[in-house]
Amino acid sequence: MPLPDELTGELRPESSPTRSRIVDAAAEVIATRGLAHTTTKEIARAAGYSEATLYKHFRDKDELVFRVMRERLPTGFIETLAELPTRAGKGSVRTQLEDVVRQAVSFFAQSIPMMSALFAEPALLTRHKEALQASGLGPHHANRAVAGYLRAEQRSGRVASGVRPDAAAAMLLGACFQRAFLEHFVGEYAVETSVEKFARDLVRSLMEGARPRADDQAS
Repeated sequence: MPLPDELTGELRPESSPTRSRIVDAAAEVIATRGLAHTTTKEIARAAGYSEATLYKHFRDKDELVFRVMRERLPTGFIETLAELPTRAGKGSVRTQLEDVVRQAVSFFAQSIPMMSALFAEPALLTRHKEALQASGLGPHHANRAVAGYLRAEQRSGRVASGVRPDAAAAMLLGACFQRAFLEHFVGEYAVETSVEKFARDLVRSLMEGARPRADDQAS
């Protein structure tokens, strides 16, 4: 199914093979060298082109980094969020949320190094935020999608009426982000369980408070 505009925007624009190869090379060089030490000359060399060719497709390094951020983030999590409205009432709430957790951890694990690079370049961060606002994109839409799913399940009586969907979504996704952050910042030893067990334990803990009581179902 097509993804809604607020979740996709311009994440995957059409591009020429040359342009796509340059973006791929930029993503690899940034991941290896870090944004501060990455130059357009290195990126062009890694892509197998001259700097002149690079500048035919991108105005400067900032524009290239911006396109890497927009076009090379993993899409599985975004697709899962886009499908959530159609999942309400299907399967179990626990199974659906565990899938969200698995996709979120993978997304954050892959995107944190790239997103962190933005904070080293204030001008680029400002430009990125302005572009997100203009296109209706942004990480807050993930919270809204999960909260919307929980509200739909509340209406069907499968989630307790006392649950606050916005807070529950923040707890769920915040825990996923923290897991990915700890693995990058501290190391794998800081993450004691597999992603599968983490998803089960996290959702189980959340659902203990979200499970509808007899009076919820009777109302």
